[in-house]
Formats: sequence, C-alpha cells, structure tokens
Amino acid sequence: MTVPAGRSVAFLGPEGTFTHQAVLTWASARATHDVRPEPLATVGHVHDAVATGAADRGLVAIESSVEGYVVPSLDALVGSGDVVAVDEVVLDVSFDAFVRPGHADPAGLREATAHPHGLAQCTRFMAERGLLGVPASSNAAACRDLDDHQVAFGPRLCGELYGLETLATGVEDFAGARTRFLVLCPRDDAAAAWAPLREAEGAWRTMVAVTPVLTGPGVLARVTAEFAERGVNMSSLVERPLKVREGQYVFVVTLDGAPWEPQVRDLFTALLAAGDSLKVLGSYPVAPGGPGLDGVLPDHVPTGSVLADDGPTDLARGLLW
Repeated sequence: MTVPAGRSVAFLGPEGTFTHQAVLTWASARATHDVRPEPLATVGHVHDAVATGAADRGLVAIESSVEGYVVPSLDALVGSGDVVAVDEVVLDVSFDAFVRPGHADPAGLREATAHPHGLAQCTRFMAERGLLGVPASSNAAACRDLDDHQVAFGPRLCGELYGLETLATGVEDFAGARTRFLVLCPRDDAAAAWAPLREAEGAWRTMVAVTPVLTGPGVLARVTAEFAERGVNMSSLVERPLKVREGQYVFVVTLDGAPWEPQVRDLFTALLAAGDSLKVLGSYPVAPGGPGLDGVLPDHVPTGSVLADDGPTDLARGLLW
C-alpha cells in the first residue's frame, strides 16, 4: 500500500515521538518516501483528522509489549464509524534519559517525565535516583518541555532535536520491548488501501469488536466456541466498557486471518446469526517483528503461576483453593 507523494500522515506529536519514527518506518517499507508527517496534540486529534479528511492517513500506537493496549487508541477505533486500521508497523523501543545541558548533577534532579507508558517502562531508573514521575502527552513533548530539575525519557532522536544532554542510554526496565502501531484510513477507502497488500503472500490479522446480544453466564464461552469450531485463532481478547450503561461491555478480539477469508467470513456470519453486533476495527498484514504464534514461553508466565504437576502446597498457594 502506498500513499501518493506529498500526502499527509497525522501522528501523535511533537516531532521525535516513537510514533513519528513509526511514520517514517512505514513510509519507507511501503515505498512512500515523500509523505508529510503532521504532528498533532493527541491520539483523538489524529483520529479526527483522518475521519474528517484533514489527513490522508493517521498512525497511532496500539499495543506495547510491556504495558499492553494503548487505551485511547483502542477506544477511538471502537467508538468510530468512519476510521479503520489498514496496516501495521512494529518498532523496537528503547529509552534514553535526557537533561537540559549543564543540569546532569543528580542533586538537582527531582522528577522524571515521559508519556505514561514511557514512565512505566523506566521505573527502575526512577527508583534508583528517587525521581518522581510526571506524565506528559508524549515522550517527545516531555523532552521538548523539559525543566532544569527534570529527566526526560524518549527516543535517541529527541536529544538531537531538542538540544538535550544524554544522561544515560537504554534505561528501560525490559530490553527488547516493542510497540505496535496501526495505520488509519477512512473506512470507505479501506478496500483500495488493502488492494496492493492482498496481492502479496503473508499472514493477516483482524481486530473486530463483538458486542453480545445478551450478557450473563456463558456468553464469552459461546463467542469463543464459534472461533474454535472454525479453526480461527484468537490471538488477543480485551474487554472495554460501552460507556453508555454500567455493566455492559464490548469484546475486542484480534484474530488470525482477514475478513474476506472464507473461515473468517463464516465466523462473522455465525456471530451475526446469534444476534451479536460486529464491527471490524482493522485488518492488516502481520508486520515483521510482530507477535508470533508460538504461545507464551514457560519463563514468561506471571510470577507465582502454577502447573498441574506442581506439589499440593504450591497449588494451594497459587490457586487459593
């Protein structure tokens, strides 16, 4: 998929964010070298720019391998009838710590600032130096607006853009973290955006919002049974409130496959026949570096988890039965 030269791609600004880097990575991967990155103040503004036609495409972070889903991006897709995700970018994410020139003395540094997901990925560095976290609208905004008593976490590019001094490199808690980004376009343009991508071989993933017709015991089992019956892998499931009435939710499912594939179309038909409401939030080729299909590695399960062959004491402690 390409965007004609000179067309605009909105992203969460200012310049220097990981999302900005994702725009450039996507443009290069899709042989679109003359796009105009347009920094905007919030994810909501990015989404609205695409919906109104003020931008040709938008690009937003959707999931961090450390912090999980980016809720504003997810909720914007769930709540919109006019915008859909049509492509994916995956970036390796590493944070450097920056200070204003001449202010690297630890005695004068009291706060750390970054996007909330950035702060959450650099907690060890903050704890070791006794820094209080101060959320910013983006990592680049934290670097741009940095005060003398603060440390900012952000991409290496930010130090160059904003004339900052590098206090430390690679300060994230978990090496190898990745963030997935989605490319947004108007829903009515999705088929045209997908056309050149469908010609290439490769796996696809689809995000779909499933709002059950009835709630109560067994509703999730009924929905997931439809996936199992057709051999459609459900790689992710999250629950979001509908926001209009307490206790009502929509399931956001990421599945392996594309809406036009027979088994996925059959799945959607079965869910509709059961009375559920459906909306595809996005479909895209699986980006290089994206999550695989090999399951969770044994040494990556939550601390304190138990297995069937663990002893009675461990089972009782882990399961509280």
